Order: sequence, then structure tokens, then C-alpha cells
Amino acid sequence: MAQGRATGGGPKGPKPQAIDEAVILERYGSNALRFAGAPDALYERRLKLDNVVEPDRADARERYEAAARAVRDIVADRWLRTDETYARENPKRVYYLSIEFLIGRSLGNNVMNLMLDPVIERAFGEDSHQWAEILHQEPDAGLGNGGLGRLAACFLDSMATLQLPAMGYGLRYEHGIFRQTIRNGWQDERPDNWLRHPDPWEVVRPSESVEVTFGCSFELRAGALRMIPNSPSSLVGIPYDRPVIGYGGETVNTLRLWSATALHAFDFQRFSGGDFVASIAEALNAESLTRVLYPDDTTVQGRELRLMQEYFLVACSLGDIVRRFRETNDDWRTLPDKAAIQMNDTHPTLAVPELMRILLDEARLDWDEAWDITRRTLAYTNHTLLPEALERWPVDWMQLLIPRHLELIYEINRRLVADIRARFPGDEARVARTSLIEEGQTKHIRMANLAIVGSHSTNGVAAIHSRLLRTTTVKDLAEAFPERFNNKTNGVTPRRWLRLANPWLAEAITASIGDAWITDLAELKKLKPLAEDAAFRAELHKAQRACKARFADWVKRHTDVVVDPDSMFDCQIKRIHEYKRQLLNALRIVVLYDRLRENPKLDMRPRTFFFAGKAAPAYHLAKVIIKFINNLGQTLDEDPVVGGKLKVVFLPEYNVTLAERCIPAADVSNQISTAGYEASGTSNMKFMMNGALTLGTRDGATIEMAEEAGEENFFLFGLTAAEVANSRPWYSPYWHYENEAETRKALDLIFSDHFSREERGVFEPLRGALLTNGDPYMHLADLTSYLAADAALSALHRQPDEWARKVIHNIAASGKFSSDRTIHEYATEIWGAKPCPAG
Repeated sequence: MAQGRATGGGPKGPKPQAIDEAVILERYGSNALRFAGAPDALYERRLKLDNVVEPDRADARERYEAAARAVRDIVADRWLRTDETYARENPKRVYYLSIEFLIGRSLGNNVMNLMLDPVIERAFGEDSHQWAEILHQEPDAGLGNGGLGRLAACFLDSMATLQLPAMGYGLRYEHGIFRQTIRNGWQDERPDNWLRHPDPWEVVRPSESVEVTFGCSFELRAGALRMIPNSPSSLVGIPYDRPVIGYGGETVNTLRLWSATALHAFDFQRFSGGDFVASIAEALNAESLTRVLYPDDTTVQGRELRLMQEYFLVACSLGDIVRRFRETNDDWRTLPDKAAIQMNDTHPTLAVPELMRILLDEARLDWDEAWDITRRTLAYTNHTLLPEALERWPVDWMQLLIPRHLELIYEINRRLVADIRARFPGDEARVARTSLIEEGQTKHIRMANLAIVGSHSTNGVAAIHSRLLRTTTVKDLAEAFPERFNNKTNGVTPRRWLRLANPWLAEAITASIGDAWITDLAELKKLKPLAEDAAFRAELHKAQRACKARFADWVKRHTDVVVDPDSMFDCQIKRIHEYKRQLLNALRIVVLYDRLRENPKLDMRPRTFFFAGKAAPAYHLAKVIIKFINNLGQTLDEDPVVGGKLKVVFLPEYNVTLAERCIPAADVSNQISTAGYEASGTSNMKFMMNGALTLGTRDGATIEMAEEAGEENFFLFGLTAAEVANSRPWYSPYWHYENEAETRKALDLIFSDHFSREERGVFEPLRGALLTNGDPYMHLADLTSYLAADAALSALHRQPDEWARKVIHNIAASGKFSSDRTIHEYATEIWGAKPCPAG
């Protein structure tokens, strides 16, 4: 298959082409064709051999497992060939370390990337509902929660599509974060047992397990695990591999997930001797380590478990990376030439002292050589400007859990502080700010500082984020090491988020400009002239209507809520947090509702507001916001004055599958974070790519999106990041309450218990957030501007042709926001990695 590489037009993967039977046979062998419906089809054989069931008696779950294993069988040769090529060619490999990988469902995505659509059509063409039912049986993998994990998943897709020799490393969480349900308007957390059935995609590799040693051991006392100092203990990381298939199936990389188990799974002698609790505690502790994503951080035990998870991920992954390196390389000094290790946020930062430990204690290198190798091998991506979100770990905990690493961190810091003092003599305040050790009653290790100092590259994920990172968040370190800082604006994979999620729009685009956009999203710029093409605008409308009808059906089946597909779909789907300002969105709706209460005959086009997202279990105010959104929706439904003009729907259990349905159906994308707080965002890119118009602040990547499409095609509002920062000393939310009539009336309506008549006072925490505590995220400062932008958007929606023109300009300008472009920049500017096509 012809390959394209990055030129001035951006990175390109395998050129899409029609697949016929001969191509399938050549690429994947007879297994692919046998899957297509012959009497001894691979799919049917899998049903019989794995599940011992006749095809006509198999249930939906059994059919899913058989189909998934059949597809995995088809890709197995290519997966092996990819690994063999890397072993033979010994290229520089990329290792992507992330605490999250929000990969969603795999079957449909893998079939698409393998270009096996003709096979599926042949096997299920006469019964497409059966294929849809099979796809529905796969749970979303509980390996992530939000944008951080979804970005990592998109990046793996792009690395494989661009044929980069790469591997992802994460943890195999047994229960994910939690399964969200709504009870009486409140978020309710339940275990997400996504692995209750066998996962047909994973391959366990016990022979490549890694032993991880902690500086303490653990005992079970009064139902709680307690650390015992000065008593080292070990756990074992067992690797589970999943295929990561590049588009076209040419390269199949690996996502390796680590599961924890006890070094000795069950000590029969101890148990038989009567030490029942101790023998079981070891196994329970080991299994608990990878049981959930983000343990409850309101307890000391939960935070300690989080630190253990982070070290376990790093120790297992670096142990595996070093093993791979040593298989084909004898000289430790060549490690930076053969391995690029990317730390996705601060969670894998312990890779810095862990790699130093390996080079000093195992390779026996001197400090300077080990430090040079470590820095040139590691790179760090920062994802937050919020000081409270920059990880800090108590020194005492590290002394208990990983004392050797703490020793190394202190030595790194001693040398860092000496360097800063030499370069900035007399500036002890600067020394204190750059130090890896945060002094205080309890000393902490600043993980972001350690990641920056211990790597050769620190990148932000949007232009504004990278600038603020350098000038505010870690200003002193950026001044000390300016050459290490750079920007890599995020991107998303167009394969999953356009071709798979929105087949109607994808087909309309392909019919107009060809299918090269699938691996070169810059091709979408060819759509721009079609904004004046009435026929294409009509196709766009048909595609959007199909997506909205599908989503309305999905909402009815999953929530029993009926929505009007002809209403405007106005969406905000993301993690619930004050800075993301779901509360500002809700205030907008309260104002619109109050306008209807004053004038029931007001000409207001029907609109459905969709919210989705999870709140951290211990984040009470975020949970109150969810409760308020649900009560708001219930009040609107029950008030006859609304007359179907406004409807609010909170969709529980936000995940990739929900996003794949919601985003293509959206008319409006709300990206309304307080300016200067959102690092980048990726949902904004997905919405833009699918034709939703953005109603947003000048924050994160939304700024660059508006630059690409033209601000005239966006609905921007609110304070800029500089205005937010400059107004901090004098900002008073009471001014807006006292001087803006609609703001005051909306707040008075909330605090009068209009939305909580049976639960009086339940929304008092909102008074604290918006008024009493100073409105730190400036909801009230931006509300009036938000309403003005909303009015302009609503007016445009009455002009379908003008709306469609802006939609087309947005889609045509979304090419920059492909993860292929982002990964190409990482590969050329940070990793120094080149494609290595599987031979």
C-alpha cells in the first residue's frame, strides 16, 4: 500500500483505498474471508470452540466475544509481524506512560481501522441489527475518566497510523473509576465491573511480569491496611496486552496494562499454620492496587494507594522498557537513541528517580552520565494550570514507600538548588520556588518540578496554556531552562470521531472531496468553497438530522427520556468541575426560563440542553451542581409555561460511547471554562469536526480553533485570561448581583427554593460558590456576555443557510486538530522517532 509522509501539508498515514476480496486475502490471509460467512467461518468456529455453543443458540454476549476474537485472530499475524520488525530493525521506540487510557469500545474501531467493512457487510449485511447488537455488548473499558485518558487513546491510534514504533503503558483497573447513576437528582457511584466477562482483546503475558519492591510491608488491622516501616515487600505486575491498530492495518502496536498480584499469590504454609489474616492480607493488598482508577483522595489511605499506583506503573513500565532495550543493545549510553519515554502529566513523574536508580544501582554508571541519559530519555506533558492540581506528595510517605527514590530526589534537588543559586545569586525566594521540596509543617515533593528538571522537554497542550505555563505556573523553572519548553496543541483522531462516529457526514465529505481526509485531515479545507453550494448544504442538513434522530432514539432507549430531534441540541459534556462552569450554563438556562415566565408568548425556538459528566466522589459542590441541573430539568418539564421550548437532560455515565452518539448530533458546543484555566480541551475539537458551532470563552484550544475558522464563525464571549488575572484583586460578584437585573432575578429564583420546593435549602452551597466565597471562577462576571452570545447564536439558527455556511467553515478548518498532526510534531520535535513500517 502506498505510504505518504509528512510534508508541508502535514503528516499522512496509509492512503485509504477500496478493499476488495483480493486485498483482504493478501493483507490478512484466509481467516478474514472465512469470517465473512463460509460454513466453517472463523466467527462460527470461535462460537463453537470458545463458548461450546451452536451459532443459532448463542446469546448476544457470546456472539460479541466470538466476533471480537475472530477479528483479533485476523490481526494476529500483523501484530506479530510488527513486533518482529521492531526487534529486527531496532528503531528508536516511543513509550507513552499514562495513568489513563479512555479507549472506549474496541470492536467497531478495530474493524474500521482494519478496513474490514466489506467483510462485516458480507457476514451481517442482511441482518445489520445483529451486528449493532453485537457491538452493544462490549462495555467501555474502565481505564480512564476524561480528556487526559481520551487524548492518550487518540495518540496511540495516531502513532500506529503513522507507523511509529510505539507502545502505551497503563494500569489494568478492575473497576475503572465508578459507574454513575442518578438517584433523586444526585450522582450515585457504583462499581464499574467492566471485566466481569472475559475481555477478548487482551493477551496476558505472565512470562514478562515485573517484580516491584516497596520499602514497607502491610498488615490488615480493624479492616484497614496499615504500613509497616522498614519491612520491604514486593508485588508482581502482570502485563495484559491489547492491539492498537493503525488505519489500514499496516502497523499493530501494543497497549500494555499492568495488573498487580502478590509475589506469592497464596502462602499455603502460613495459612495452614493458622496465620489466616496475614496470608490473605498480602493478596488483598496486591489486588487493591489496581482495583480502581483514582482512589478516594479524602482519606490518607486513598492518597497513599494513589502514590503506590503511580510508582507501580512506573516501576513495571521502566522494567519492561529496559528489558526490551537490553535485548538488542549493550551500551547504556545509547538508551536516549533507542527509547523516548513520554510522561503524560505528573502521574508517571517517578520515572525520573526510577530511571536514575536503574542506571546507578543496576548499570553502575556515575551520577553525571546517569543524569544525562535520564534527561535525554524522558519528556513531560503538562495538562493543568491549576496549582491545586499539580501533584505534591508528602516526604514522609516516600520515605516509607520508596526510600531509595527519596534519597535520589534529594540529591537531584541539592544539585538543582546549587545551580539556581549560582545563576541567580541572592535570590533565595526563587530558590524556594524552584526547589523540588516544598517546605512547611509537612514537607512535600513537587512532582511537576521534578518532571521538568528530570526531562529534556516540557510541553503544554495549547498555545495559551503553554504561554501561561511558562509565564505563571512554573515561571522560575522556565526562566532557568527556557530551551526545554514548547507547545504541542492537542488533537483527536478523525477515524473514531468522524468516520466511525458520524458515518452520514463522513460519506457526504468523501463524496465531495474524496477519502484522503481520513489520514490527512488538512484535506477538509477543500470543503470551504462548498459553503456556497446549496446541494452540499442540503447533504449536511440530512446528515445532521440523521445523527439527531439516532441520538434521540439512543436517549430514549437508555434513559427513557423523550427529546425532540427537531429542537436545537445544545451540549456540554465533560468532567464536572467549577472551572468548567456547568453552573454558568445552568444559570443561562434559568435566565431563559425566567424570560418565558415573564412572557409566555416569547418567540423562543425549542432547545434541548444536554449535560453529561462525572463529579469526583469527594467533590461535594460538583455533586450539588449535578443535582441542580437535574432539578432544573424537572422543573422545566413540570411548568406549563415552558411549552416544550426548553428541556434539560442530564445523561448519566458519560463515556466514549455516549460521546460518539452525542457529539455528531450537537448543534451547539459549550466550551465555557474560565479563561486561563482549561489547558486545551479535546471535546471542543470533536464538536467542531462534526459541525457543531462553538459558544465559548477564549480559553484552551478554542482560541486556535477560532483562529483557524475565523472568529466570525464562532460565538465567543467573556473575559480573557489576562482580564481574569487582572480583575482578581477587585472583583466582586455582588456588583453583578446588584446591577444586572437578570442575574439578580436568576439567583433569587434559585435561592427561593423554586427548584427545590421539597428540599428547601439544598442549593445553599451555590450561594457560597457564587456570592459568599467571591465567585472564584467568575460565573457572574461572564453571565451577561454569555447571554448576548447566546442571543446571537439563536438568531442565526433561524437562518438555516447562514447556519450551514458557518458549520461548513468550521468543519473545513478543523484539519489542524487531528492527533496525527500532534503526534507528528511530538515525533519530530521531541522524540526523534521515525516510522518503521512492518515488513
